[in-house]
Amino acid sequence: MKATVKILMMVGLVGTMLSCKSSFNATETMQVEQNRSAIYQEIISNPVQMTDFISEAQKNEEAKKILMKAHMEQMESGNMKMMMDKNPEMKERMQSHMQKMMDKNPEMMQKMQSKMLEKMMESEMGRKMLMNEIHNNKTMKKEMKEKMMQMMDDNPEMMEELMQKMMDKNPEMMKKMKGKMK
Repeated sequence: MKATVKILMMVGLVGTMLSCKSSFNATETMQVEQNRSAIYQEIISNPVQMTDFISEAQKNEEAKKILMKAHMEQMESGNMKMMMDKNPEMKERMQSHMQKMMDKNPEMMQKMQSKMLEKMMESEMGRKMLMNEIHNNKTMKKEMKEKMMQMMDDNPEMMEELMQKMMDKNPEMMKKMKGKMK
């Protein structure tokens, strides 16, 4: 009888231990809005957890694309600029990081420059800023001049069209140019 009681107690103890096993299901937990919000808040309020979360996201290609897209949207919206104005150390680190990336990847540098150029060309103020920058920077001025001369040599019709526009808009400028060409 004592042996039967001991066996029953052992079976009961093992059964109790097995039933206490955790049955956490992340998918089910994330389906409840309150749970999801609580998990998000817990992650973003703890810098270590946030860093771990971003590290995990960086391991997944799809998650990396989402993070990059969100980052680009932040940069384009102007929020990133405001954040950096408030935090000069972050701005310095970001500029240093961008410079390193551009030094390592000239193709990326080319893309960034062309994107910035497109953005500047969209507005009149941007075009004026670009022209001022070109006029004030001797290297840029020389490169632009060479590029324009090459374009005019390659396309004489374009040169004629530009000359005509200049004559129509600003005859004085045309006289100065003709004087420089002689």
